[in-house]
Amino acid sequence: MTTVSEREVQVLRDALGPLRDREQVAARLLESSAKHSFDPDKELDWEAPIEDGKWFWPPELVSLYGTPLWHRMSEEQRMDLARHEAASLASLGIWFEIILMQLLVRHIYDKSLTSNHVRYALTEIADECRHSMMFARMIEKGGAPAYPVPRIYHNLARVLKTVSTTPGSFAATLLGEEILDWMQRLTFPDERVQTLVRGVTRIHVVEEARHVRYAREELRRQMVTAPRWEQEFTRLSCGEAARVFSVCFINPKVYENVGLDRREAVAQVRASGHRREVMQSGARRLTDFLDDIGVLRGAGRRLWKSSGLLA
Repeated sequence: MTTVSEREVQVLRDALGPLRDREQVAARLLESSAKHSFDPDKELDWEAPIEDGKWFWPPELVSLYGTPLWHRMSEEQRMDLARHEAASLASLGIWFEIILMQLLVRHIYDKSLTSNHVRYALTEIADECRHSMMFARMIEKGGAPAYPVPRIYHNLARVLKTVSTTPGSFAATLLGEEILDWMQRLTFPDERVQTLVRGVTRIHVVEEARHVRYAREELRRQMVTAPRWEQEFTRLSCGEAARVFSVCFINPKVYENVGLDRREAVAQVRASGHRREVMQSGARRLTDFLDDIGVLRGAGRRLWKSSGLLA
């Protein structure tokens, strides 16, 4: 006898090929979670002192890297900016993860509570809880302040959490996960970076790989099954999310807090070809995927271009 999920696999396909069975995908992710999940409180040495002469973020990923202002800065000031930018990115990560947790709860609200799909969503929510606490503890350990996003975008996210459709939720999830993941994959093997930061990014990379797989599979399914109006709304909301993400990526207060002129620093970051390449490289795997499944079209694509994340 053919099950419903088997019929879905036979019928549902997109430009990337047939969609995998939702329950089988979740079962594999649950198995991986059982083998490769971490408790940051126990896994990392939070009592170890900060290491002299080591960065909190790879210098090539610091926003001002390679600019005229960067060349005028002392090595100490560059490393201090990296410390503050690491705190800014961790703050952004917490903001995104809190949004993601609420979107996941909305997604599973009407679904079978005993399904693998729901079990994995709950597992991911538990992961994100630990990640948020880990990032907050890293900020505190580094001695830089937390950097909340501007109030207008903090409140705009309230609207997103209320009106976001399911495909829009998973598109926003991937936006928040994949660019930071690309940067963290460069960070955790880098011996120039603080051991604690490398440990934090390693845990996040390992566990986020499962989250990305879950979100990609579900977004593909949603873009195939959603009505046309919802597909169009997803393209627009995803493009707007990309614009907001690029604006909020580094809080400009970091420049003031290391003794730089805020306007000059922001202007040089915007004009930096290196920074543009870093951001587009970080987004490329995601934008290629979104393009393949039909998300980057029309006005939504123009919003992505205006964000600077898409060439």
